[in-house]
Amino acid sequence: MDDESVLRGVGPRLRQLRLEREATLGDLAEETGISLSTLSRLESGQRKPTLELLLPLARAHRVALDELVDAPETGDPRIRSKPVVRHGRTFISLTRRPGGLQSYKILMPVEDEPSPALRTHEGYEWLYVLSGRVRLLLGTRDLTLGPGEVVEFDTRTPHWLGNPGPTVTEALAIFGPQGERMHVRS
Repeated sequence: MDDESVLRGVGPRLRQLRLEREATLGDLAEETGISLSTLSRLESGQRKPTLELLLPLARAHRVALDELVDAPETGDPRIRSKPVVRHGRTFISLTRRPGGLQSYKILMPVEDEPSPALRTHEGYEWLYVLSGRVRLLLGTRDLTLGPGEVVEFDTRTPHWLGNPGPTVTEALAIFGPQGERMHVRS
């Protein structure tokens, strides 16, 4: 396959990925910082894709760059999430569309933080403990959660989450865009 054919195939793949995630061009523009008109021209093949444009699009669609440039022959239903490690915690994305609520599996190592710093930000968080324990400082409350327990709270309330041990904690979390930026994005 020649380079021109490969580049012609990028637009339709971008459109397919966006539609699979039920995202609008506006959602994608907001997440990537790429203008609506540029995104529209990329999808329709009126603009050649560049690395500068493809990198944020690959991140937004949570696919490898090579999947945008040379997609597999058939639709492979397996999800190949790339874990993100931030502040020692591993976040595995369970949501494959940009914008709106994002869900993650989180692996939290044991943390020995004698005086944790409470933080605030816009949004809400929802957390379900799969295994291990989670310590939640929420305003004046100090809670320890075990497997099967769930919390949901307004993140404008000062809060801190940590793992008091003795083992790694696995949890499921749902963040709005503000919470995702606070926890997963740099």
